[in-house]
Amino acid sequence: MKTAVLFPGQGSQFVGMGRDLAHRFPAARDVFLEADEALGEDLSRICFEGPEEELRQTRNTQPAIYTHSVAVLRTLGLGWAGDSAGDFAGGLAGDCFRAAGHSLGEYTAYHAAGSLSFADGLRLVRRRGELMYQAGLDRPGTMAAVLGMEGARVQEILAGVPGIVKAANLNSPGQVVISGEIEAVRLGMEALQAAGAKRVIRLEVSGAFHSPLMDGAARGLAEALTATPMAPARCAVIANVSAAPVTEPAEIRASLERQLLSPVRWEETVRALLDWGATRFLEIGPGKVLTGLVRALDKQANCIPLGDVAQVEAFLAGGAAT
Repeated sequence: MKTAVLFPGQGSQFVGMGRDLAHRFPAARDVFLEADEALGEDLSRICFEGPEEELRQTRNTQPAIYTHSVAVLRTLGLGWAGDSAGDFAGGLAGDCFRAAGHSLGEYTAYHAAGSLSFADGLRLVRRRGELMYQAGLDRPGTMAAVLGMEGARVQEILAGVPGIVKAANLNSPGQVVISGEIEAVRLGMEALQAAGAKRVIRLEVSGAFHSPLMDGAARGLAEALTATPMAPARCAVIANVSAAPVTEPAEIRASLERQLLSPVRWEETVRALLDWGATRFLEIGPGKVLTGLVRALDKQANCIPLGDVAQVEAFLAGGAAT
């Protein structure tokens, strides 16, 4: 069996995330306690109790989702993290599984693959969130979701729009997110609607993520990545920027830096995993967003979301709660 392990990104958070896991499983509770200690603040309280406004702050959202995902990993005994024993998926050989994460989730994928310790990855995503928020202040921008239009057509239309507006997330056939300057995004939304997009929806975000407006954040992130210890990945991770496998620390750092400025090629990532022969997709963390995106490409895909107690217990018992 070839297994693809997927990790969600920003937008999957919710108040109460991880609380049931921490109450039920000591391994999950330990992860949240480690997160509080590593950051020197009460991240677990923000996850479990909110308020929502605090959880939605980028500097909190990113470590919260990362921590939730790692809590599930530890509970299941999955991963090759440097601070966790065990082999991925109960001892599967390295050529039998691959990992991928959507934007922020790519950091969790490298943790699961043994490249990043939990604490180092946590501090990186906290720094990433801070840098992205500051970049949004320095160069204000916004984002919008485009439904019912292929990514190539979206990019073709945006090429004729003045200002900076780019495709930021190429999620699935008919689901693309655009990002850029506020006025350019507005004009892009109008052009896409006129060209036949089913819906174009403005998103509530603090900046133009995955666009050239994140150049200041990318420079700061490069410094943080250089200062963070990394080991070769013990399984291939499909990088957002290339939709190709990476394993070596130098290419991991380069991919994560470029990721802030480049589109998340998620549709290509899933296709690459399907072409590789993935027969099972495990979505590790809050929500079922990635499960939906996989099924948009392959309606018969065996997708197992693993984010709450019922789902985890069913998986441990040999079933799958969806």
